[in-house]
Amino acid sequence: MVDDKDLKTTKKSPKWNSNDSSPILKIMTLPIAIIILALGIMTILGGHITPGGGFQGGAMIAGAIIFCVIIYGVDGTPLKLSHRFISTLESVGALTYVLLGLAGLALTGSFLYNVGGNLYGVVPQAIASIFSYPDITHAGIVPYLNIAVGLKVLVGLSAVVIAFSQFKKLAEEE
Repeated sequence: MVDDKDLKTTKKSPKWNSNDSSPILKIMTLPIAIIILALGIMTILGGHITPGGGFQGGAMIAGAIIFCVIIYGVDGTPLKLSHRFISTLESVGALTYVLLGLAGLALTGSFLYNVGGNLYGVVPQAIASIFSYPDITHAGIVPYLNIAVGLKVLVGLSAVVIAFSQFKKLAEEE
């Protein structure tokens, strides 16, 4: 009969955050992550005329970062994001979203009014031309909102995974 003490000593913890990945994974991860990153940027920038947008593109970019973190580990990832850079991205995304919303509120009385589209003709032409988008769909502020949302989603998803990957390291230090 095996007692509980023997079971606890033989059980090994998973090493998903260690650098024991196969060489094939390490060679292929970075090019695949760069392709995913480029597709995420394309999804964000084309979100006003194609399916997708800020959330989907931000999730794709975060997926590329997460892919590298899982394969290389947090310390060895080639797509390393510093805490200062992550907090700056999140602040820029939130501030852009709020400022675009306040621009619509100040000019028309409606938060997030599409100032560049100017559907009801209430925005002065000089201001509407700033947000005017040179495309047949007259997207207005929607592409800028996609960028803001993409930054917030990118930071949110990647920060959660980076934090979770550091919990084991913190537990070992204690």
